[in-house]
This record gives sequence, structure tokens and C-alpha cells, in this order.
Amino acid sequence: LLRAADAAKPILVKMIPRKLLRKWKKRASEANFCRISQNRIPFAAGHDAKGVNLIGNIRLEAGLGKSCRLVASVLVQAGIALDLYPYEQPGADNTKDHSWDHRISDRLHYQVNLIHINPTELAGAFSVIPPSVWNYRYQIVFWLWELEEVPDTWQMYVSCADEIWAPSAFVCQAIRRKTALPVKHMPYYAEAQIHTSYQREHFRLPQNQFLFLVMYDSYSCAERKNPQAVFRAFREAFAKENREVGLVIKIGHPTEKDEAWIADILEGYGNLYLIWDLLDSDEVYSLIQCVDVMVSLHRAEGFGLVMAEAMLLGTPVIATNWSANTEFMDADTACMVDYRLITIEKGIPPFPAGGRWAEPDIRQAAGYMRKLYTDRQFCRELSERAKEHVKKVLSMERAKKQMLGRLEEIWRELERKT
Repeated sequence: LLRAADAAKPILVKMIPRKLLRKWKKRASEANFCRISQNRIPFAAGHDAKGVNLIGNIRLEAGLGKSCRLVASVLVQAGIALDLYPYEQPGADNTKDHSWDHRISDRLHYQVNLIHINPTELAGAFSVIPPSVWNYRYQIVFWLWELEEVPDTWQMYVSCADEIWAPSAFVCQAIRRKTALPVKHMPYYAEAQIHTSYQREHFRLPQNQFLFLVMYDSYSCAERKNPQAVFRAFREAFAKENREVGLVIKIGHPTEKDEAWIADILEGYGNLYLIWDLLDSDEVYSLIQCVDVMVSLHRAEGFGLVMAEAMLLGTPVIATNWSANTEFMDADTACMVDYRLITIEKGIPPFPAGGRWAEPDIRQAAGYMRKLYTDRQFCRELSERAKEHVKKVLSMERAKKQMLGRLEEIWRELERKT
């Protein structure tokens, strides 16, 4: 039915409003998900070999794709047999990472499915992935979220899982509030390998300015990333006439709203450098490394991977002292900005009204900007401490131990049931 609707879409959009079509398709996808998840056949011995089928958008160049690739790396480094099933979210335009294509399999061979797809996309995934993929296997979902509680709507998607994994204790706690299923903390490891290095001239950045960097993507809820707070902190820290400093603004999928924010808050500043292009991983890491400071005045993070990468690359970080990033950074390794928790008055998809997130202290953030600019020794020492710290707390060895340990427990439990 869903495939027929997609085929008829060019005709339907002329007859029925798009909003109504989207609503209808969402309901149809959810009904299909419920049917498949309720009818799936639970794990049974003898059908598949010991190993993991990783299902997710492994080619996506954005955060969820990077997360999927990090999970794949941990599985391989831990010596776990692995097949990949690529799921591509409809409308994603940056699915050009082919580094894991050699692991993609037409047939999934293993007992455990690790489904790296967030609930908002699960219904769509169940509509296009053959139902046989879900049968006879132990189902783990890997989920990310940024607030203290996950939405009530997620409870429907728990039905497809035997347990849930998340990359931070913060996310685990949010999920545990809504389910009795096992919820396990599976941390990422920090990686920032640069194969082809790019210097400031590649990004058309000046050589002689002290540069701050803010990065966000409008597809990933700009209100959560909160770049406006960085703009305001920069304005408070430095006068328009100060040409010894600059602000680099890297925006993925820029909109008119982004342009309006910049024009409104930073009017008259000539030391702004906008980067709107989609960059590959070498370019992103090179950009982070060639600036002087990264600033993330986020309202909430489910992990904060780009901050960990900046620390690993030796770039000092100014960050909001709330949510998952506080699990790998503290006052000794970053400039941690105080905050107050505020209620989301009006829902900002995917975040519902009534949730809470942080409002960082702009004045304190501006003070940190001035401190790092004027005290280069402090800047260097902070960078060195951060690099050593993140290598230790986000190591591959720690990630392998955690993931392999849990999978071995699962396999022992499954053997006992047979």
C-alpha cells in the first residue's frame, strides 16, 4: 500500500494538500510498523550464526551516519562478525560516505540485529526493509536523544526491541524513564583522523586573526545548537573595531533564518567568515584544527561528538555545562559555561513543548572568549589537558570492552534459552 502511494504521489499532490498526504503516510507507516513488530518471530536457535547485523544509514555524512560508522568500527575492532544493511532516510542529500561499502551484504547472516535508526525513522524503515530481516533475531536498537525525557510517542517503538543502547549515560537515563527494557550505555570512542590536511587558505580564512568557530546544521534543530548565543557572546566579548579576532560560522543547509540571525545580531562586524558548503570529514577536521577555539553554547546534547573531536585535535572548547558532553569534559579540560534550565514553551520538532533544556550564560561565555584570546599560555595548557583527557575517557579500548562484554552476555543468555 505504501509503495502504491509513493508511485501515485505525482497525481495525489495535485489533488490533496501535501500536509494531509504526509499525515496519511505517517499513519500508514505507523500501522505497518505495528503490524510487523507485533508479528515478528522472536529469536530461535539454529537460524543464524553468532555475530551482528548493523542496520542504519552508514553512508550519511551527518551526525547519525558518523555514529553508525563509529559503532561499526568498535564491532570490527572487537573481533565481532559483522554484516551491514544500509538504510537511507528519505530526503537525505549527503549520503556519500562509502568507506563501509565492503561490509554491505545482500543477506544478513547473524543472530543479533543492531538497529541504528531513531524512533522518528523506524516506521519508515520497517516499510522498506523486508519483514524477514526482523525474524528469529535478538533485536537491539541504538537511539540518540537530547532532552531529560524521551517523548511518549517513543513507547510505541519499544515493541520492536529486546533491549536499547545509547552512547551516553544522559540518554540512557532519559530512555529508562519510559521503558522497563534493558538500557545499556555504549560510549563512542573519539576519532579525528585527517588523511588530507587543509589549511586556512583552503577555507579563505585570514592567517593573522584569532578565530572562534561555531558549527551547526539547520537540519539538526538550530534552536538546540543555539548559534545565536555564540553570536551574542562574540558581540559582547569584542568590539566591531577589533580586527585581531574573527568568528567562523559553519552552517549546513543554511536558511533565510540563519542569514537573519547573523545580520540582526552581528550587524556591522566585518570579521565574520561564513562557510556554507558541505564538507567531507577531512575538511571538517581540518577546519576545527586550524581555528583557535571552538564554541558550543548548545541547549542540549545527546553526546557532543564534535566537541570531543575538537579536544582530540587540540582545539580548546567553550561549552555549555549541561547534558551529555559533561561526561567527557569538565572545568580542567574546557571552558564550561553556567546555565539555567528553561521550559520549551512551544514545541520545536522533534522536541515537544514542556521539555527542558539549558540557557547558557552569555556574559560568562564572552569572558571565556576574551580569556582565551588574551592568555595564550592558558589556551595552550587547556588544549593539552583536553587532548590527553579525551584520549583516555573516549578510547577505543573502553568502547570495545563495553560492547563486547554486553554482546557476550547476550549470547550466553540466548544459549541458555535453547
